[in-house]
Amino acid sequence: MSRTVGAHGYLGVEMLDRTTGAVWRDGATTHEGWTASTIKLAIAADLLTRARAGVVTLTAADRHDMDTMLNFSDEAASDRLWKRFGNDAMLARFRSTFGMTGLRFVPGFTASTYWGFVTCTTDDLLALGRWVLAQAAPADRAYLVAALRGVAANQRWGVWAAGPDQHPGNKDGWSFESDPYGRHWVADTVGFAGPGERYVVAVTYQVDPAGSLADGVHAVSDVVALLFGRPVPAPVTVPAPDG
Repeated sequence: MSRTVGAHGYLGVEMLDRTTGAVWRDGATTHEGWTASTIKLAIAADLLTRARAGVVTLTAADRHDMDTMLNFSDEAASDRLWKRFGNDAMLARFRSTFGMTGLRFVPGFTASTYWGFVTCTTDDLLALGRWVLAQAAPADRAYLVAALRGVAANQRWGVWAAGPDQHPGNKDGWSFESDPYGRHWVADTVGFAGPGERYVVAVTYQVDPAGSLADGVHAVSDVVALLFGRPVPAPVTVPAPDG
């Protein structure tokens, strides 16, 4: 792991066993870092929940955007959904409904609230994953599980490194960001693995400013591989730097 985890990055790892309720944590799990595209899972869960309650109506085009947002992390689709349905109230629901209490919008980059400039902790992503599996309506849960299990090649890393025998699914996030400790890559992953989606896993890595996207992707993937007894380095796909 020393080849990919720099001394000035923030790596947090959490795994929940949904059968026993035990949670294992290590690293910077309470550090507020950029969510990158992992927040798209929260957007999808919120829209499905509100649509089921009759609060919003999702058109065929909206549902197609949700499909592509989850499948290959489509930025344009995410922007359309945010423009139509997203605002401060959506972020507030992420905190109150999904338990993402550390989540916040970072002002100064855009004139109004935007999904792309949000931070949270590893704790928050684990809470989101737990909510999707335990509290989403059965049909919505089934949709989200299938979507995360069927992601495109650019998201086959992170929790994906649990290995095919664990039937993993994940929403990954990767971006190049700027904050007080420098300009750096972000590589985050949240998802599930194991029989009956037994384990919820969240790994966040605010990569050392001297590191690369590949360093981040391999680091979070190798951590997951180790958790599930898989060999490292994990055989994963490093995405193009556009997510």
